[in-house]
Amino acid sequence: MSAIHAEHLAVTYADGTEAVTDVTLDVPDGEFFGFLGANGAGKTTTIKTLVTLLNPTEGRVAVNDYDVADSPREVRESIGYMAQETSIDRELTARENVRYACEAYGVPREEREARIDDLLDLVDLADVADKPAKGFSGGMQKRLDVATALVHEPPVVFLDEPTTGLDPKARNRLWDYFERINDRGTTVFLTTQYLEEADHLCERIGVIVDGEIAVTGSPAELKAEVGGDVLEVDLDDPSDAEVERAREVAVDSRLAADADAVEATDEGVRVTSSVARRHGTDLLVALRDAGLTITGFNVRSPTLDDVFLSVTGEAYDPESEEADGAEPTGVTR
Repeated sequence: MSAIHAEHLAVTYADGTEAVTDVTLDVPDGEFFGFLGANGAGKTTTIKTLVTLLNPTEGRVAVNDYDVADSPREVRESIGYMAQETSIDRELTARENVRYACEAYGVPREEREARIDDLLDLVDLADVADKPAKGFSGGMQKRLDVATALVHEPPVVFLDEPTTGLDPKARNRLWDYFERINDRGTTVFLTTQYLEEADHLCERIGVIVDGEIAVTGSPAELKAEVGGDVLEVDLDDPSDAEVERAREVAVDSRLAADADAVEATDEGVRVTSSVARRHGTDLLVALRDAGLTITGFNVRSPTLDDVFLSVTGEAYDPESEEADGAEPTGVTR
């Protein structure tokens, strides 16, 4: 059974901007699915449509077998949604925040206290359950937000860049909680600006480009499609002219299958090749013979950054925010 199913989803804004043009995806029950995209690719619009904050202009979207356009209330009752900004009340204690969420989601009164204790224990806040949230660190507030999103035990949880702004330690702790709820059988749909987060957590990843899903697969499958290992060469003089000379040498080398396998970088060149580990030193010799001075040389396995660059043609930029458009037709308020 599919927890999330979208067929030819399109969302057009009132100003004519086509934020999403053709998104088709299927997320099975219990999967941890990652959703990546560059700025303006349609990532934010897609997740807002999946959680019923926006209506699709075209296509069909179903979550837990409920159509998001025809049955938005049923969808909302059956999902958890953690937005980028926390929705907790900082004047209330951790316990009071979770209790309020239980009341809002209609958790049976006789089940509430046990549910509250279970969730606070899950997110490691049991020892501060009766302290006001305003005194919590950013990571603690995020974990409390997770608890409030889970009070009704939703089968599907949407996490929209949940660890943005957290330090690495707090981020890793949240990773642990997300894995725990997934281990319990919850389907998790994650958008993130941290590629290592998607690599660590997700069973499959979809990359959206210009409003369409460009590739879908496991992190290992996507990395394999890059075309081999990545060899990076740093030059003593990374001027445009010297980098171009190095690129030409690399293109002519036995490493490069074609010119597209060689890219200029800020420090020199990058070559993607299935024989990078066997013949990488040959390129060093060729560069030296061409009169170029090498200051750095590294051969590594491909990462999701390389996948993103290969698919979108641009480096992943986690700092800039997506701007899909003004207001879509069919907006749900």
